[in-house]
Amino acid sequence: MAARPPNYFFNNTQTRLPLRPIRTTYVPSFLHKLLQPHIPNSSHQLMGFLTLVISGGILLLLTGITITTIILGLIFFTPLILITSPIWIPLFIAAVGFLSLCGFGAVALGAVTWVYNYFSTRRSMVDDYDDTADVKDYARGFGGYLQYYKVMKDTAPGA
Repeated sequence: MAARPPNYFFNNTQTRLPLRPIRTTYVPSFLHKLLQPHIPNSSHQLMGFLTLVISGGILLLLTGITITTIILGLIFFTPLILITSPIWIPLFIAAVGFLSLCGFGAVALGAVTWVYNYFSTRRSMVDDYDDTADVKDYARGFGGYLQYYKVMKDTAPGA
């Protein structure tokens, strides 16, 4: 029987070093101190973070699909838009003019209504204003306070 060749990969005479975890990423100590309070420590925070990541990814995907659809639509419909542009441009100008007219009319109507209400209510407030009633109410309230204070002072022991 022939002798077996030596096994260079597994030698029982050598001692193995203890295994230690391999760090795949290096985080500087100052950054680790900054991030330590923000590490999720409960399942609620972890679920919130996962929800944020998943919903952000879905919204990013929908944004990409929307932009792609718009670009493809412009590519395919540009010839049709150019051919029919003598029809679209006057219609567009008419629609913008009509909407501007409606908007300016609404603003003017609102301004006129505000000015009318401002001057009509201000005049009636000036005519109906009776400052003597306010002074009488204030004096009555203050006098009641003084009478209450006098009663309390008279009934207090050692006053």
